[in-house]
Amino acid sequence: MPTKNTSMDSSCGSRESSGQLRRLGELLPVPAEAEFGGNAEMRSKVEQMLRKAQLHVCNSVEEVDGEGKFQEDIWSRPDGGGGLTRVMTGGKVWEKAGCNLAVVHGTMPAEALLAANDQLEKNEHGSVGKFKAGDKIRFFACGLSSVMHPKNPHCPTMHFNYRYFETEGGLWWFGGGTDITPVYVEEEDMKHFHGTYKKVCDNHDKEYYPKFKKWADEYFNIKHRGETRGLGGIFFENLCDKSPEAIFNFCEEAAMAVPDAYLPVISRHKEQDFTQEEKDWQLVRRGRYVEFNLVYDRGTIFGLKTGGRTESILMTLPLQSSWLYDHHPEPGSREADAVDAFKNPREWV
Repeated sequence: MPTKNTSMDSSCGSRESSGQLRRLGELLPVPAEAEFGGNAEMRSKVEQMLRKAQLHVCNSVEEVDGEGKFQEDIWSRPDGGGGLTRVMTGGKVWEKAGCNLAVVHGTMPAEALLAANDQLEKNEHGSVGKFKAGDKIRFFACGLSSVMHPKNPHCPTMHFNYRYFETEGGLWWFGGGTDITPVYVEEEDMKHFHGTYKKVCDNHDKEYYPKFKKWADEYFNIKHRGETRGLGGIFFENLCDKSPEAIFNFCEEAAMAVPDAYLPVISRHKEQDFTQEEKDWQLVRRGRYVEFNLVYDRGTIFGLKTGGRTESILMTLPLQSSWLYDHHPEPGSREADAVDAFKNPREWV
C-alpha cells in the first residue's frame, strides 16, 4: 500500500522537546484511539514516550558526530496512522543513521500477527485467539526503531527497537531491545554496552538481563551461516507478564539508555586509524547484516506484510556492503576471533 510523505528540510537539533512534540502532533495526526477500544491511555503514553526517545537519541548522535544532521520525513499510511522517519547520511562519524517512529492501526491478516510475534500460540485454525486463518484482525502498533552504521570499522553498528502492540480480542504486549554489531571484538566496549543494559534490567527484574541476553543471542542468529549478526545485547517479545505500567517503565528506561550504552564506545574509536583491509572486513560483515534483516527480521517481515512504508522499513540497511565468495579469515587473526564470537556467544558481564 503506498504512503504519502512530506520531506522536511530540518534536523532534530532543537533541544525544545515539548515544542517539537507539539509541532509533530500537528503535522502527524495519529490518534491513540482505536476502533476496538482497549487501553487508549497506554497507547497515547507509549507514543509520547517514544517521540521523546527519538529526539533524545537523535540529538545525542548529532552531538557526537559534530557535522551530520538528521533530516525529517513525515509520512502517512492510508489504512491508518503514519510515522516520522529521521535519517542522517554523510556525517563525519556515521555513514548512515536512521531513527523511525511509526504509529499505525487498521486491520491485518492473522499470518501477519504471527510474523510479528512468534510467541503467540496457534489455535486449531492455524491462527490465534478466536480468529480463523484469513480473518482480518484490527490492531494498533507503535514502535521506535533505529540503526546506526558508522564509517570507521572500529566503531560498531547499533540497533534498537521498542514497541507496543494491541489487537481486538484483548491481546497486548511490549517487545524490543538494543543490540550491538562490531566487526572486531573489543572487551572493554562490550563490557560497557552490556553492563549498561544489565543495570537497566536489574532496576526492574533481576531475571531480565540473563533471559533477554540469551534471547538476543538466539534471535539475531543467521541460521544459514551458523553465526550471529553481532555481539548481542537484550531482546524480548510478547512481554505481558506484569502490568502494562510496569513494562512501560522498563521500556522507557531501556530506550532512553541508548546514548549512554552506545556513544561512549563510538567516542573511543571514531578517530582511530584503519586500513583498507579492515574496511573490507567491515563491508563483509555489513553483508551479514543485510542477510539477517531481509531473511529473518520479524519487524521487516511484519512491515512489508502490513503495507508499511518501504523506505522506512529498509532504512536499516547500510549504504555499502560486500559478499566475497567462500571467504574465511586467516587463522589467529582479529577477524577470526570475531567470527568465533559470532559463532559462540560470549558472556560480557
